[in-house]
Amino acid sequence: YFCAFCPIPLARGRSRSNSIAATVAQAREIAATDVKEVVLTGVNIGDFGRDSGEDFLGLIKALDQVEGIARFRISSIEPNLLSNEIIDFVARSKRFVPHFHIPLQSGDDEILKGMRRKYLTSLYTDRISHIRKAMPDAAIGVDVICGYPGEDEASFLRTYNYLNQLDISYLHVFTYSERPNTVAYRRDDHIPMEVRRARSKQLQILSEKKKRHFYHSQVGKKFTVLFESGDEAGGMKGFTDNYLKIQTDYHPEWLNSLKQVEALTVTPDGEMKVSILSEELEIA
Repeated sequence: YFCAFCPIPLARGRSRSNSIAATVAQAREIAATDVKEVVLTGVNIGDFGRDSGEDFLGLIKALDQVEGIARFRISSIEPNLLSNEIIDFVARSKRFVPHFHIPLQSGDDEILKGMRRKYLTSLYTDRISHIRKAMPDAAIGVDVICGYPGEDEASFLRTYNYLNQLDISYLHVFTYSERPNTVAYRRDDHIPMEVRRARSKQLQILSEKKKRHFYHSQVGKKFTVLFESGDEAGGMKGFTDNYLKIQTDYHPEWLNSLKQVEALTVTPDGEMKVSILSEELEIA
């Protein structure tokens, strides 16, 4: 996409994709190792297959049949390409986890138009609502840019208030920075850097509030955790399928294992304490 702020298309060109068959073959090679989680990534993964007649929904349906991988996680996907069909498939999938990261960039429709984004906030709201109906406990992350050229105080407040009322789990906050050879770079209404940084701080605080609220909403529920690291000082750490960061007592033999847990409490540093409910889970 040729968004007004982004130089990536100048460097990478238009979308081009691997095939479903080749991607599935790569996944099967990974399944033969001890890897238990795979993240699908790319410059614009929702655009998968546009150059070949395939599509992203077909890809994830094929990957869902690959045995030996416990989890597939979808990385950042554009809201206009995250169809309700994709959301519904993830909701009933055997392997795709309930976690979405969906770029918004602004909660003000006029700023979105100036950015050359391919959606408005009404579509974004519909996508979040559909996820929440299909997967009430899903993690939903949001990219947002603050201080974009032309973002006056009223525009920023519309973004802040929109995000504040949206049922999401966390934000990735980016302070706008100029990139040569982009449309935004040539504008004459750039926002002072000290204003951009102040707005970034406000959104980062909002993100912490959203994350803490999401974590507290999950206390008492049961999840599967993949333990990814650990040491005697910090204990074992890992992530649930819906992207809660887990901390528990140190057991080095749990490294790279899947266990069912119950969420007990949220720690002061924003991790979830759990109790272990099962031995290592088998991967289908």
